[in-house]
Amino acid sequence: MMGFYILIGAISLISWFVSNKLKSKFKKYSQIQLRNGMSGAEIATKMLADNGIFDVKVISTPGRLTDHYNPQDKTVNLSESVYNQRNAAAAAVAAHECGHAVQHAKAYSYLKMRSQLVPIVSVTSKFSQWLVIGGLILGAASGASGIGFYIAIVGLVFMAFATLFSVVTLPVEYDASNRALAWLKNKNMVSQQELAGATDALKWAARTYLVAALGSLAMLLYWGLQVLGNRN
Repeated sequence: MMGFYILIGAISLISWFVSNKLKSKFKKYSQIQLRNGMSGAEIATKMLADNGIFDVKVISTPGRLTDHYNPQDKTVNLSESVYNQRNAAAAAVAAHECGHAVQHAKAYSYLKMRSQLVPIVSVTSKFSQWLVIGGLILGAASGASGIGFYIAIVGLVFMAFATLFSVVTLPVEYDASNRALAWLKNKNMVSQQELAGATDALKWAARTYLVAALGSLAMLLYWGLQVLGNRN
């Protein structure tokens, strides 16, 4: 189990570094006030309109970095700071979340796939690791050909769904950022300095998803080796 704790520690350390870097970047670019004086909510509303989307609401949601697009009720949810503020960081986040709304309107394939995985992962992620560990314990008691092995395999399959979700999330997030930055630039919504700040902020935001995907893949490979190694 020492290898497991080392892996968890390494993933946690990298995740902590990226998360703190993201927070510092958003704090930095929150100091760059937009020359056009528009708030995050106004940026979002205009981007939706420019893309011919009029059935999506822009609303404020409590918390910090809680921004998201909800395809179920078609709402762009902006954290209070993003919704009200008029800076490069707010513009980047607002446009990024609208990027997801544009994906939804255009039936972007990876977004559709991720949405289909949500109900599956919400169930499988709760049990996957317990099934794998429980299966390994039973396997140690009953032998490699016992029921414990097959329980662990079910756990690995459940874990694979979470990994697939994390991997599919990557193109969804990167594409939303690309759509956001292209719109900000092409519509002259921001200056060169503001665009550079928005680009850097979204780059670090995307890296949080990259770390999550790599961590999920590493966990799947680790437990897969434990289960199949015991089988051999």
